[in-house]
Amino acid sequence: MISDRMIEAGTLTTDGARAAVEVRIPWYRALPGSCIAGAALSVDGVAAPAESLRWTMNGREFTFDELVDETGEWWFPTDSAVLSGDIPVAADGAEHEVRVDLTLYIPYIVIGENEVLHIEEHDTKTMTAREAVAA
Repeated sequence: MISDRMIEAGTLTTDGARAAVEVRIPWYRALPGSCIAGAALSVDGVAAPAESLRWTMNGREFTFDELVDETGEWWFPTDSAVLSGDIPVAADGAEHEVRVDLTLYIPYIVIGENEVLHIEEHDTKTMTAREAVAA
């Protein structure tokens, strides 16, 4: 829906082995964590292994399995979440193509018996990586 602004420009960070990027919700209303059905992250065509992906919002980090029942944390249109995964990227000033694929469930739009709308959005941006700051 608003996929062209899903990846925040200039937010690619790396520690050499793990890459992260800030992501904005491609929907016009807030959604609970349980509605974030999945994501994929790739840098320069190299995909992060699914088991390495982590989703951070409101200062809390989740696996996608942990998000399934998460109704206490909400993703708001004004907030960025962070998607990270195991992808070796150097912070050497080179340009990198970053792709994010995101699947969301929209719980208040019923499209069939016991079925709600799900959307799949994709965005690609080119940016340089900066060194991740240790927390």
